[in-house]
Amino acid sequence: MRHPVLIALCLAGMASLSACGRGNSDAEVDRALKSVNVIDESNLNDIMLTVGSPDESVAYFRGASAKAPERVDLKRGLAKSLVRANRPSEAIAIWADVAASPGATNDDRVDYAEALIRANEWKRAEAELNRIPPTHETFQRYRLEAMVADSNKNWTKADSFYEIASGLTTKPSGVLNNWGYSKLTRGDAAGAERLFLEAITYDSKLFTSKNNLILARGAQRKYDMPVIQMTQTERAQLLYTLALTAVKQGDVTVGKGLMQEAVDTHPQYFEAAARSLETLDASVTN
Repeated sequence: MRHPVLIALCLAGMASLSACGRGNSDAEVDRALKSVNVIDESNLNDIMLTVGSPDESVAYFRGASAKAPERVDLKRGLAKSLVRANRPSEAIAIWADVAASPGATNDDRVDYAEALIRANEWKRAEAELNRIPPTHETFQRYRLEAMVADSNKNWTKADSFYEIASGLTTKPSGVLNNWGYSKLTRGDAAGAERLFLEAITYDSKLFTSKNNLILARGAQRKYDMPVIQMTQTERAQLLYTLALTAVKQGDVTVGKGLMQEAVDTHPQYFEAAARSLETLDASVTN
């Protein structure tokens, strides 16, 4: 007769424990869901900054930041998105707010300086970079320092910063291209040629460096095409650049020959080169 009573007591105890366990379980589930939401939001923020279109990214972070104005990470995302969308003037105000916040980092100040440079605010950018301690040694920081030194025509400093920056990244093609262009504007065409060639070795698809290389060679009256990887269309365009360089330097006959080669090389009708060749022929005839 005692067995049914014992079973009933055990069942009651199990029910009680189950209720307590369910309460603890609910709290744990809530915490877990919050963690998942934070992870999901973080992933979404990263996606919007890297994969989403610039305008979509701006809209997303603007809306999120308006709902949580105390969140520095959302303001940071908005500022980066505005820069991606080629709206640096709008980004400046956001970056200034981020840089002044307690959670600001040296990377924030570097990004702030970049936005200022993109908005042609060179002096303000220089001042912002000067606020960053010298111990903060990053590729991005030195890339901007080199650009500021360039703008001030402080060539020694610029060369030093370009060299440091190129050594702090595994993808230095962009900074090498900028360094080469700096050398070209100073009249050091040979130095520029070496840097453009080095940039191409890191990124054989960087047409800007290929075109700049042709400009540097043309400035030295080197009118033969360099041995670099290029498509047929690129070769035609580079021949055209070289032809224009030759004509500007007074080597008209060489320029005409290069221009004709550009027209013949292009896989389609090369209108710009053909029109320039006709104009050149007419001017020589007259």
